[in-house]
Amino acid sequence: MTKLNQIKYIVCVASGKGGVGKSTTAVNLSVAMARLGAKVGLLDADIYGPSIPLMMGVPPGTRPQIRDKKTIVPIQAHGVECNSMGFLVEPKTAMVWRAPMIISAFNQILNDTAWSELDFLFVDMPPGTGDIQLSLAQSVRLSGAVVVTTPQDVALLDARKGIEMFNKVSVPLLGVVENMSTHICSQCGHEETIFGAGGGARLSAEYGVEVIGRLPLDIAIREKTDAGSPVVASAQDSAAAAAYMELAANVQARLASAAQTGGPTISVSDD
Repeated sequence: MTKLNQIKYIVCVASGKGGVGKSTTAVNLSVAMARLGAKVGLLDADIYGPSIPLMMGVPPGTRPQIRDKKTIVPIQAHGVECNSMGFLVEPKTAMVWRAPMIISAFNQILNDTAWSELDFLFVDMPPGTGDIQLSLAQSVRLSGAVVVTTPQDVALLDARKGIEMFNKVSVPLLGVVENMSTHICSQCGHEETIFGAGGGARLSAEYGVEVIGRLPLDIAIREKTDAGSPVVASAQDSAAAAAYMELAANVQARLASAAQTGGPTISVSDD
């Protein structure tokens, strides 16, 4: 039995473009799922710009144990098993690699990691719809994908491309996460939709997918993530942490429903 076959659900967290908070979502979703009692792993698939080591608070210079000169032992952080190219190279190292080298490196850290018998392995994908996304979809039994976007039109345009990509490679879409959905002023309590409103709902109507999470634009999320203390772990009673916990519960529910019905489906016209 391979290490990946011991994992119940493999879920990729993706976005059509960078800068929408995909990695922050993947980190907090993973920690939230662990808080719900699941055994969770997190794989950083962004070979060019790995951010999981910083966000999970792993001290710089930490290297994973290597067994038998091949198998990588994942690093534990906030109750989550983690692996990333960022653990294997110096932070300032630029990965100036062509696509075949990137795919080879990704497949190695995916398949040669000594994952436990996990309930969930979340894969933090690089932004876009490129080689790693295609390689993962073709080589691994994916349980589903979560697409992260912001409400603004330019992000929604790229989110549509991500949704269509998963449809083309037959990966079930678990739902859309609308990040930076609203901002509540810490001084007066006024709520404002800085990046627009209703974007997630429009995607939901267009593709027949659920909005499974609406996450706030909150400076604490950024500060705590940059400090390596995800808000779900370090501010458990906050509204932001509650939003991530709700997202984790929704992902659980969607996967459980898919297991009973044979999987969620989406339909896309004008192929």
